[in-house]
Amino acid sequence: MGVNLESFDNWLLQLDSILGGSPWFPYVLLGVGLFFTIYLGVPQVRYFRHAIKIVQGKYDKPGDPGDASHFQALSTALSGTVGTGNIGGVGLAIAIGGPAALFWMWATAFLGMTTKFVEVTLSHKYRIKAADGYFAGGPMFYMERRLNMKWLAVIFAIATVICSFGTGSLPQVNNIAQAMFDTFGINKAVTGGVLAILLGMVIIGGITRIAKVTSTIVPIMAVLYIIGALGVILYNYENIIPSFVAVFHNAFNGTSAAGGFLGASFAYAFNKGVGRGLFSNEAGQGSAPIAHAAARADEPVSEGMVSLLEPFIDTIIICTLTGLVILSSGVWTQKFMNKFERADMFVVAGSYDDREPDDVKGLYNFLRGHDSKVKAFNGSIIVADGHALNGKDFTVLNARSVGEDVEYRVGDDNFSGVLNVANGQLANPNVDVWGNSLLHSVALTNRAFQKGFFGEYGSYIVTLGILLFAFSTAIAWSYYGDRSMIYLLGPKAVMPYRLVYVLGFFWAATADTTLIWHLSAVAIVLMTLPNLFGITVLAKEMKETVREYWRDPEHK
Repeated sequence: MGVNLESFDNWLLQLDSILGGSPWFPYVLLGVGLFFTIYLGVPQVRYFRHAIKIVQGKYDKPGDPGDASHFQALSTALSGTVGTGNIGGVGLAIAIGGPAALFWMWATAFLGMTTKFVEVTLSHKYRIKAADGYFAGGPMFYMERRLNMKWLAVIFAIATVICSFGTGSLPQVNNIAQAMFDTFGINKAVTGGVLAILLGMVIIGGITRIAKVTSTIVPIMAVLYIIGALGVILYNYENIIPSFVAVFHNAFNGTSAAGGFLGASFAYAFNKGVGRGLFSNEAGQGSAPIAHAAARADEPVSEGMVSLLEPFIDTIIICTLTGLVILSSGVWTQKFMNKFERADMFVVAGSYDDREPDDVKGLYNFLRGHDSKVKAFNGSIIVADGHALNGKDFTVLNARSVGEDVEYRVGDDNFSGVLNVANGQLANPNVDVWGNSLLHSVALTNRAFQKGFFGEYGSYIVTLGILLFAFSTAIAWSYYGDRSMIYLLGPKAVMPYRLVYVLGFFWAATADTTLIWHLSAVAIVLMTLPNLFGITVLAKEMKETVREYWRDPEHK
């Protein structure tokens, strides 16, 4: 069974490399956003102020159909997008793509504002009132009701259910449980149990309760995170302008090696920045339209305008703050003692130093998959009291950097014996490898938040941010999943889905969620591509719908 699961996981990784991880996917995503930005006359700029007025309720009418206010629908959608990606995702993008990755996240968000405007408008236009008495909407409804492509709608809905577990539930609680254990020493099962109960209490109440909870959590978590981020950025004020200069300069030139950072090409930064942008704001994925379908609005365009605020808040504000915290603090080029995760670690033959230009060039080409003098290590590591005796025969890479002061442990004890390495991978699963290396993801952001006015207490802000961001994401995605279940199997399927969702949330607090994360990476593309295809086909209808909206003198 284990072999079958491993084979399935490898197949998923290969499939993802062809789909979402491929060089062409970012161009498709940005291309659709660029097309609609030009075709609709830069709506993310022209309609921005109008969108704020709609959220404030200026154009609300008594009796408008829907289950939630504009603000509640926006909060629910934001709670689904503002998650660990805003904390760890930015840290990952900068760690592997350099400062330029932040620029491409901005570009993705700017064009994504238009993409989200279009997908929400069209989905809202074809929403229905479901048998459970609540509104249901999303790309699957315009795919069936307007495009007459039920088969495509079914693919999208199934992919949404998978993503509800793969991005909305399982990895979120796993991150929360790990953060609570690392910061406060709270048992992971206890964290999972408490949060699973709270999650059940929220989502079983349906969209009404979900909207109330998210509209409370989202503003609180945003304010706390912004205060914490500014505490670092202003503390390192002299690095603010250089950080912005690095972002723009490296955007088209790539990032040179600096500190332990081995460098990143333009193509690599572009791919990672766009990819992280999508995972951050989900523009084009088709998830947010499901939340916005519940909004009390008689005109689809008004809710579409509300949605264009999401990528701005999620990526251009929150992700930028995270990026500036990391860049201004300088921690992205600094090495820290940490346990090397097997997925980040690789052993190469020979001795290399990332302070030597020739070694840096060889390692850089090796990590890019280009021709290089650097080769994978095959052989044995002889260890005595935690230290390798034949250390000149190999070099341990971790988080795309050279590991220093490497130690080998079993639990809290130093290891002595022989370790086998095959094709660069350590074959002894019970031995932990520790050392100084670069960090990425949440660990990098966590370290950066400690370089400000709050000192070590900055890590509490990151932990609290993960708790609120990830929990609210799980709430929102449960709603996306249950609306998809209604589409696929009807109202009777909703409660069983919610129960499985809560149980899975508890299980994932202590489980390895790698497989479901890889499955979700594929499912995200199976949501995004059909949705991008559908909204592009309906481009003319979208333009006419916007024109009809502005013909109403009340909107001017």
